[in-house]
Amino acid sequence: MLITSLENNKIKEIRKLTSKKYRDRQNLFLIEGEHLVLEAIKRGYIKEILIEQNVDFPMDVYKTYVTYEILQKITNMNSAPKMIGICQKIEEKPIGNRLLLIDSLQDPGNLGTIIRSAVAFNVDTIVLGNNTVDLYNEKVLRATQGLIFHINIIKRDLKEFIEDIQKKGYLVYGTKVTHGLPVEQMDVNNKYALIVGNEGVGVSKELLDMCDDYIYIPMNVNCESLNVGVASSIILYELNKKFLN
Repeated sequence: MLITSLENNKIKEIRKLTSKKYRDRQNLFLIEGEHLVLEAIKRGYIKEILIEQNVDFPMDVYKTYVTYEILQKITNMNSAPKMIGICQKIEEKPIGNRLLLIDSLQDPGNLGTIIRSAVAFNVDTIVLGNNTVDLYNEKVLRATQGLIFHINIIKRDLKEFIEDIQKKGYLVYGTKVTHGLPVEQMDVNNKYALIVGNEGVGVSKELLDMCDDYIYIPMNVNCESLNVGVASSIILYELNKKFLN
């Protein structure tokens, strides 16, 4: 099947998935480019792909061939990808013992970076607070490089979630620029949740007041703070190293 008209009703419906409101209503989202499409196919989330006419893609998935102009109309990238996938949203799984809670993070690139690091360093579940950037934002998806399909990610009210897991024996650690435990002293032998926060203000006071302890990264006094994506990656690396030892 080849679609050449920008006014095609199917294309109009797919374009609506660039809106969070419509994604939530349909329980679908878009991914762009061959790498993300392949990752989605491997994990069983792809429903269909729009693919540029004359592009060879010998995968067993439903394909609709379209013009470059149609792909350009759907994407926010300067240069359209050769294919765009329509995916089912990712289903929730049991949370596990090593949790990463994200409070009010706004930058999609930071969230994508943190997701990649969480996969790399064996976090079981990422929990997105209500005020965090949408997981299915196109910039978040590109920044994950497909690793969004390799980790359990859920959305919760963090205050209620923390209250619940503390009753179940999880230790909750908040991140601070100073004070608390240096990251290398954190105990990883228990079930735990680590909270990272907003780019500008960090973790909210309400959530920090609920924590069992705080951790920080010792660093040069001339450096006031690190980007949240960088800081999260360092902490997760150190915790994983302790876990493996």
